[in-house]
Amino acid sequence: MTKVVHGAHRSYALVTAAYWAFTMTDGALRMLVLLHFNALGYTPVQLAFLFLFYEFFGIVTNLVGGYLAARMGLKVTMTFGLLLQVFALGALAMLQPGWSVGTSVAYVMATQALSGIAKDLTKMSAKSFIKVLIPEDGKGALFKWVALLTGSKNALKGAGFFAGGLLLSLLGFKGALGTMAAALVLVFLGAQWSLPAKMGQAKAKAKFKGMLSKNRQVNVLSAARFFLFGARDVWFVVGVPVFLYDRVGWGFTKVGAFLALWVIGYGLVQSLAPLLIRRWTGRAAPGARSLPVLAFVLAGATGAIALGLAAGVTPVVLMIGGLAVFGVLFALNSAVHSYLILAYSDGDKVAMNVGFYYMSNAGGRLVGTLLSGLLFQLAGVPGCLWGSVVFAALAGAVSLGLRP
Repeated sequence: MTKVVHGAHRSYALVTAAYWAFTMTDGALRMLVLLHFNALGYTPVQLAFLFLFYEFFGIVTNLVGGYLAARMGLKVTMTFGLLLQVFALGALAMLQPGWSVGTSVAYVMATQALSGIAKDLTKMSAKSFIKVLIPEDGKGALFKWVALLTGSKNALKGAGFFAGGLLLSLLGFKGALGTMAAALVLVFLGAQWSLPAKMGQAKAKAKFKGMLSKNRQVNVLSAARFFLFGARDVWFVVGVPVFLYDRVGWGFTKVGAFLALWVIGYGLVQSLAPLLIRRWTGRAAPGARSLPVLAFVLAGATGAIALGLAAGVTPVVLMIGGLAVFGVLFALNSAVHSYLILAYSDGDKVAMNVGFYYMSNAGGRLVGTLLSGLLFQLAGVPGCLWGSVVFAALAGAVSLGLRP
């Protein structure tokens, strides 16, 4: 492995630990909100609306957050993200059961907006830290480190799904939120004490107009990322959990456990992506040509699930098996994406490039989340699946424009 700068391993461990802790609360919060309000009788569209501000403010946060990190350093943006999540959890615990549906939806959307800002500040900071820690000639090490961080994050987000369902069953809505907030306060204090202060600051003073990327590769990759994550969320955010709860009859803990296992498995595949892909690439780090192939294969696999449902295959068996295949293919797509955005970014501008890129990621999730509720309400799971096919195919088509 390429030799890294002094202290890089320690800094990487600190950043990863803080990101892991945040991710657990983020996954648990998603499952808490979804299952709690579904049990209260909210429609799929209303459930989707609960998460719209979470995704919308992620778009704004990634754009502005990269600029702030370039000016003030990654530690500031990361610790502020942790602290903001604590505030969002506390605010959501103040929701009153006597409020009207309209008031409750608006209030939850506002707290989810804070959580979305917190999530994207933390994610942008953690991934930008890796680029800063790795020397310019360390492409192999960069792919390994970003795959490990992203994969482990997704595995722990899956554990968060399970924890959310379990805490909701054991402690109730407010008790679960209070427990997570208390744990995250400790993480914030540790990060504030331990992380290096000025990492990620641009050498030249960052300008606000520089937030929009002038790098063609970053722009194309960002557009492909928009459609890739729309392809996932258009059936995963509302369609899958509501299908399992309402149509299959699974309880909170069982739904949370299944989605947890799926995301954990997806995260493990993402962590192992360098080993899985190196035979295809001749042991080299993946290049631009990998993305269209992976995206079109993902579209084909998702279409096969939809066709299986139309042919009368048992829905539960097909959904579980189809989710497994989709998870493996999506993990490989995402791992290569996460590597390439760092490989295409200049070292002292990485926070701004990564922020712009994850702005597109949040945009895809926003559209996918809204369509997940709308398509499920109009056409059930098959409608969500065909929406996913279209988005995955568009991700492949856009990524054909990447240059080596």
